[in-house]
Amino acid sequence: MSIETRKPDNQLERFPVQDPGLEPHIERWTDADKSAGDRAYRQVLAMLGAVPVLAIAFVVIYFAVPRTAFVDIFGMQWDALTFLLGLTGGVATLLIGLACIHWAKTIMGDEEIAEDRHSAASSPEDREAFAAEFAKGAEQSGLGRRKLLGGALGGALGLIAVPAVVLFADLGPWPTAALRKETIERTIWAEGVKLVNDITQRPLRASDLEIGQLVNAQPETLWDHHGTHFQVEKAKASIIIVRMDPERIKIPESRVDWQVGGILCYSKICTHVGCPISLWEQQTHHLLCPCHQSTFDLSNSGVVVFGPAARSLPQLPITVDADGFLVARSDFTVPVGPSFFERDSNNDFVEGDR
Repeated sequence: MSIETRKPDNQLERFPVQDPGLEPHIERWTDADKSAGDRAYRQVLAMLGAVPVLAIAFVVIYFAVPRTAFVDIFGMQWDALTFLLGLTGGVATLLIGLACIHWAKTIMGDEEIAEDRHSAASSPEDREAFAAEFAKGAEQSGLGRRKLLGGALGGALGLIAVPAVVLFADLGPWPTAALRKETIERTIWAEGVKLVNDITQRPLRASDLEIGQLVNAQPETLWDHHGTHFQVEKAKASIIIVRMDPERIKIPESRVDWQVGGILCYSKICTHVGCPISLWEQQTHHLLCPCHQSTFDLSNSGVVVFGPAARSLPQLPITVDADGFLVARSDFTVPVGPSFFERDSNNDFVEGDR
């Protein structure tokens, strides 16, 4: 079955609505009055010229205004730094937009143009016509006669990027060796800090742990911290404690005094991407990470036996105090958690180390 289409027999069927054409051109005030055009020109320059000033003010405010300063506006307290950065950055961006709109409405050419639709593939003649129209539009933009406009717009667009670049400083301090040593490469574990159950916060006696048992624990001093500091320190200091048959584990000479009768303590944070791990296989003495299946042999100093983790699980040296409670001998000897490019891996334990 075919469908036939009837071609229009006359112009009325092809174009049922008469082409209204272009309305008569009404000359703009800024075209008719030279002083009005010059005034609009100066207004555009003033708006674009204010943008670099505001961009510089943004940078000065970022470094000069204390982060603890506040201002009272409409009976409410506002963070002074955030308010002033938003004010200067927002007004600078707004001025660029207003200047471009004012430029287009009062200075650029005001001649209306109409053209017939053409096919997607342009002919050489069309491309030449486009180039001619582009050149004509460039001439009508006024850049040829008022050269400062181009420089003002370029300067405004260039300097408005400066505040954005400055804000990259908020991504964090540069990870120097000294800063890493005081932050991600240390925990709150220290000599004499008790190991406590992470739920009940009760200190753990060595005599209370049974062979095959795993306990999630924290340093007793963790609850001295609050808010964000609490979460940061917990993310680094979390540990697991396991007790194994001393006859079935390998204890290197360098770690003989790191354990108590087969009780060993390891970081709970996987060395791959930092997932918390506690999937304990009593028979194999393996600890499995649920995220990417990295597997650590806790009976052999936490070495990796499977999965993407590239470093052994850090072991915390422990002992017992006079009352029989488990306590740390020191902080971890290597950084806990995921690997990072700047850290020195020479102290990580590998198979065969003594």
